[in-house]
Amino acid sequence: MRRRDDSASLTVKSGRGRVRVEEEMAIEADRFERLWPLTEGRRIEKTRYEIPAGDALTIELDVYAGDLDGLVTAEVEFASEDAAEAFAAPSWLGPDVTDDARYKNQRLAVDGAP
Repeated sequence: MRRRDDSASLTVKSGRGRVRVEEEMAIEADRFERLWPLTEGRRIEKTRYEIPAGDALTIELDVYAGDLDGLVTAEVEFASEDAAEAFAAPSWLGPDVTDDARYKNQRLAVDGAP
């Protein structure tokens, strides 16, 4: 669940690793306010920056705050496994942590930074 500016959404994710399904649904502000207390103890604060990466790709750079201050991660979503394999990451991107469970948002929210 997230709030950006004046909009709120609920995201459902399924699958692991590179191939997974992610659905984001807009929700009303009052529903967000009713659901928000249910996330107590499992929240993360971050600012997302979208950086064009060519070939219609975007690097989503997340800069964390609060308990995760200092952590920065990046994500690129691909249309296919082949597109992911063909991607030449910029040198500043750092190591690939796709399969490292310590970097999943749910884990970060509960356990803190790796």
